[in-house]
Amino acid sequence: MSDLYEAEGALRLKKGREKTLKNRHPWLYSGGIHAVTGSPSPGDLVVVEQANGHVAGVAYYNPRSQIHGRLLCWGSETRLASDFWHSCFDRAYEGRELLDFGSSQTDSYRLIFGESDGVPGLVVDVYGRFLVAQVSTMGIEVRKEALFDLLMERPLPHSGQLPAGLIERSDASVRRKEGLSSVNRLARGEMPPDDFVIRENGRQFLVNLMEGHKTGFYLDQRDNRELLGRKLFVAGKEVLNTFAYTGGFAVYCAGGNAKQIINVDTSVDALTLAERNVLLNHSERTGDEYLAGDVFEVLRHYRDSGRQFDVIILDPPKFAHSQRDIKRASRGYKDINLLALKILRPGGLLATFSCSGLISTDLFQKIVFGAAVDAGRPVQIIHTLTQGADHPIALTFPESAYLKGYLCRVF
Repeated sequence: MSDLYEAEGALRLKKGREKTLKNRHPWLYSGGIHAVTGSPSPGDLVVVEQANGHVAGVAYYNPRSQIHGRLLCWGSETRLASDFWHSCFDRAYEGRELLDFGSSQTDSYRLIFGESDGVPGLVVDVYGRFLVAQVSTMGIEVRKEALFDLLMERPLPHSGQLPAGLIERSDASVRRKEGLSSVNRLARGEMPPDDFVIRENGRQFLVNLMEGHKTGFYLDQRDNRELLGRKLFVAGKEVLNTFAYTGGFAVYCAGGNAKQIINVDTSVDALTLAERNVLLNHSERTGDEYLAGDVFEVLRHYRDSGRQFDVIILDPPKFAHSQRDIKRASRGYKDINLLALKILRPGGLLATFSCSGLISTDLFQKIVFGAAVDAGRPVQIIHTLTQGADHPIALTFPESAYLKGYLCRVF
């Protein structure tokens, strides 16, 4: 495995571009690089040098990406220690052992979170005894087989069991920027059963690990689902659950005795699974609706027809995939929030989210503020929402704080 650790060249930064290194941000953009020495291939390790030639760390390299280098370690070493990957995994596993999952009430969570866990380009989620991995960079792509072997050899946090199988879901669009194609396969061990059920806060969810969004389920919303599903917020209320996907919020709201839940999503298959999930946990539910359609159009229809709700959940997919998308994404977020504010009953609750890392928390609050002003309605933020603790936020990598949201009271 020596090929995992030896640097094949060097990246020297332009003068005045060392701020990133001083702040220990792991990304080195092409515009900040003065020269590439040696003959590194895409995915190879390279030494990172300041403009004066002083060694600043080790990164992996990909000239096909706008991010030419992704730092793995800082300091004067010119190679990775032989136990580097083991140490990264040790830290990640130990961090998840610290999380309180309520005496086996939760068996699915994020195990490795890319840059936040010191492994840029690798995300690994646990679903029961199965692992689902996403590889998004060339640096991990060329090492993934060895890293998958390491993952399969390690007992899982909390359960202490070895993984039964590992599915690779490397199908995110960001791979194209790295010169990589999509991969969706069983990489190690057993295939999960067709009707695979996970546990979250005592609830049960059917998930499709081979075909679902992301790695199969939106694990990052666990705490927010628990909060919003309180009887205090939803008991006896009419709830509009938009971008419902497979019914995560619906299951919790049903448990909180919501009077009716209308679930809206573009995917008929996702809504079918959402209904199965609600009935799996609350077999007595009748009267809920599962509406396939464009959320923007559905919200406009409710506005024009005078339909109102007590609680509205806006949990859209990522609207901004690059810097050039920010203005368009901001308009999209404002539109859905404005429409939602127009159909909320006085005293109603709006749970609104953005999972676009490029939309900062400050910008998202300004967007919601603008929607409230245009709607002419007073709005209070009563809870600020973010991703679960199994998606830790690295202070040196603000992009890791991607999920932001507000639970608002609207008058």
